[in-house]
Amino acid sequence: MAEKLRLDRIADLGNAMSSPLQSPKTIELHGIERVLPENRFDQNLWNNFTLWLSANFVIPTLALGTLAQAVFKLGTRESLLVILVFNLIAAFPAAILATLGPQTGLRQMTLSRYSFGWNGTKLMALLNAATCIGWSAVNVLVGAQLSQSIGISWLTPNLTIILISVFTTVVSLYGYSYVHRYERYAWIPMVLVFFSLFWFHLPHFNNKTSPLDGFTWWAAILSFGGTIFGYAAAWCAYASDYNVNQREETQPQKVFWFTYLGILIPCISIESLGVLLSTVAHLSNKTGGDLLAEASVAFGMLRTLLLILLLASLIANNTPNDYSLGLSLQLLGQRWQKVNRGVWTVLGSIAYVILALCIGTRFNEALTDFLLLITYWISPWVTIILIEHFYFRKGKYDLESWNNRNKLPNGIPAIISLGMGLFGAFLGGSQPLFIGPASKFLINADVGFELSILFSATTYLLIRQTSK
Repeated sequence: MAEKLRLDRIADLGNAMSSPLQSPKTIELHGIERVLPENRFDQNLWNNFTLWLSANFVIPTLALGTLAQAVFKLGTRESLLVILVFNLIAAFPAAILATLGPQTGLRQMTLSRYSFGWNGTKLMALLNAATCIGWSAVNVLVGAQLSQSIGISWLTPNLTIILISVFTTVVSLYGYSYVHRYERYAWIPMVLVFFSLFWFHLPHFNNKTSPLDGFTWWAAILSFGGTIFGYAAAWCAYASDYNVNQREETQPQKVFWFTYLGILIPCISIESLGVLLSTVAHLSNKTGGDLLAEASVAFGMLRTLLLILLLASLIANNTPNDYSLGLSLQLLGQRWQKVNRGVWTVLGSIAYVILALCIGTRFNEALTDFLLLITYWISPWVTIILIEHFYFRKGKYDLESWNNRNKLPNGIPAIISLGMGLFGAFLGGSQPLFIGPASKFLINADVGFELSILFSATTYLLIRQTSK
């Protein structure tokens, strides 16, 4: 009884902390606590569009497209088709999950408690925190590549990594309102930069053909598709973090389409630009920052400005990672929740800087392997969340119990289903450390995320029926 009363008091404390701890003009003190309807101040629906637009109009998005030929040896036409199809699929669940922010006032990982329970959500929070750190590390590596071509002697690759992390951390520390303020405009110069790159190199684009054929060609298609899916689907874990301050009556359809297009437009256009630039003769052997450095030579005296703007785009890409990292770590327990989100953001920034310095020049391998690894846990996690939302709960949640472990599900079906999804990922995965039997059968094609979705969905539908 004493334990139950203690937990009830904790739940009441969590609800009490849902007061407006950030106005649009102050530093945010709010963490994972639910934002009550009467305390919401964000009425700008366009925030659902511009945040994702800015976060994806960035160098890593273009770098991903360059991998189609450099790593997977695909031709131009099939590369563009893979980018189109897999992005259309991957942006869909993120847009659905984004609608839950205004409806519930809860952050995305917090909503996992309604499927994975109190303890199961801790595992998901750890996975998401690791994703945030790894993603940020991979991103700043592109900046490190690019910095060598700017022509400023003191701007070394390692210093570039540190500077990007510092500026990103500042925006993330200030929180929700300042993240949106920055992302609302960060996409504008990047559209001009990327359009200029497209226009200058348009006469030199080629329709390259793949040297692969038969099963090896299909294997490359599936593996490249997995990396494309992983890039856009990674936003699922953050989706509702950036609209919990919007009014409860906000129309879900509008939130969905703003989010969907905010992810889809830059991913398809900039990844496609990466494919096209890699067909230019003198750029064909380059990827990431190296390719952009060479492609920018055509701009003459404006080259330095263009490269600096490209570096600045990484702040827009990493800011959601840093901000959501702090929220995820607060889910590890009441003691973790008492530590301000900003502290975890700073520690996460230090962690990804160290990781980036350790990865060094292995950018292509890091990007490819990391994106595929993301899909292995994101795919079963989002599958379980969506089945719970649409099939079992019909969109209805006891929002008062978000921080009361006694009123949350035990999470066992979700954890078992996640385990089965990861097993499916192992069977179909193709990584430097392992190649699953299904992947070997398909000439090393990575079908990890497809099998993880199938295994987790089947398991959850079967065992969730009898669970409380």
